[in-house]
Amino acid sequence: MEDSGADKKVVRVTIFQQPYALRTSGDPAETEALAQAVDTLMNRIAARTSGADPARVAVLACLHLADQLRQLERAHDSVERRLAALDQRLAELAGAGDKIP
Repeated sequence: MEDSGADKKVVRVTIFQQPYALRTSGDPAETEALAQAVDTLMNRIAARTSGADPARVAVLACLHLADQLRQLERAHDSVERRLAALDQRLAELAGAGDKIP
């Protein structure tokens, strides 16, 4: 189901010295916080990159965020595997308890 435009709010932000009017159906403060985080990241990258071409800075920021996402996905998968193993062990222990007279 698509969101209607009436449910969305416009949030004005600045990212890497460029103004944007973003539509959000969520909390505008969250959108502002995300934009601030992206702006901070892009400015840090630009400060360490010669030339600071905005497209290059944006690509490097995307790669950084993609790397963070991949690390979080791997950590999440690891936790899920550990929980599944613990759940299986718990089920085995519960089943063994049923056999005790």
